[in-house]
Amino acid sequence: MRLPALPARPVLARDSGFSGGFRRAWHTPCSIWLVLFNNAYAMTYSASDLARSAGARFRQALAEEHPLQVVGAINANHALLAKRAGYRAIYLSGGGVAAGSLGLPDLGISNLDDVLTDVRRITDVCDTPLLVDVDTGFGASAFNVARTTKSLIKFGAAAMHIEDQVGAKRCGHRPNKEIVTQGEMVDRIKAAVDARTDENFVIMARTDALAVEGLDKAIERAVACVEAGADAIFPEAMTDLAMYRKFVDAVKVPVLANITEFGATPLFTTEELGSAGVSMVLYPLSAFRAMNKAAENVYAAIRRDGTQKNVVETMQTRSELYESIGYHDFEQKLDALFAQGKGK
Repeated sequence: MRLPALPARPVLARDSGFSGGFRRAWHTPCSIWLVLFNNAYAMTYSASDLARSAGARFRQALAEEHPLQVVGAINANHALLAKRAGYRAIYLSGGGVAAGSLGLPDLGISNLDDVLTDVRRITDVCDTPLLVDVDTGFGASAFNVARTTKSLIKFGAAAMHIEDQVGAKRCGHRPNKEIVTQGEMVDRIKAAVDARTDENFVIMARTDALAVEGLDKAIERAVACVEAGADAIFPEAMTDLAMYRKFVDAVKVPVLANITEFGATPLFTTEELGSAGVSMVLYPLSAFRAMNKAAENVYAAIRRDGTQKNVVETMQTRSELYESIGYHDFEQKLDALFAQGKGK
């Protein structure tokens, strides 16, 4: 099941040129970096991209890749790596924000500002559509959900998923989860839909009801969320492909499979999930876990050996890093700006 590609609303293009004011102030360090950043940033976007919102690009990716692989990007650098690897959509995990940015567990501790900080850093440099985990909406009322939705759109996110756990939430693959009533979850979806300022922005309903109330009740909740306006469904902690098939048959909108390591869901392949009708496959923290393990190994080796010589071959090289972040593009523009100034 695919989302319809809605007519795109025009969006404001970011300034990609040298204004007269910038030219006159070439020698001011802040002005130099502002011009440099604006121009390097604009290179990420094509003219056609600028005519479409992030949500519209997400919908297009979903229509063109079956199932759509959505990979977690813990920060802006990883977002660029994911784009270079060919992914059409990326993901910011709530657990990733908590662990990666705050060093805290995924227990409802993060707030909206924490998430928006990471969203902005990613969308500032990477145009790959970003799906964002907003937990339970960052507040107890519909006003909080509305603010979250509007803020994500302003910060360049393409999609969000909101769940039916209580505010003091837990990781979806941990025991003892508690969920709100179906009515309260429906209200969360309605609040998000009503607050949406871009009709292409994708609102996904996540339900954790399987572990609490069973499959039939979880499907019932999902159907109610779709009736309230949800564009897609994220059933958490499924344990077999038959469950996905039942969700797909019932909800009639795209279904996402969360294929996280060390959780309740087996590591199904895209082929297996596609055969079950799944439209999106999420790998929320795969690269983050690999990064952490690599860092542990390097820290241990340097501490043990007094040198990094024995692990340097496992590292990303300087040239590889520069390539991934566009270092030379920035440097060339900086050189041109200084050369321009010397000629005056």
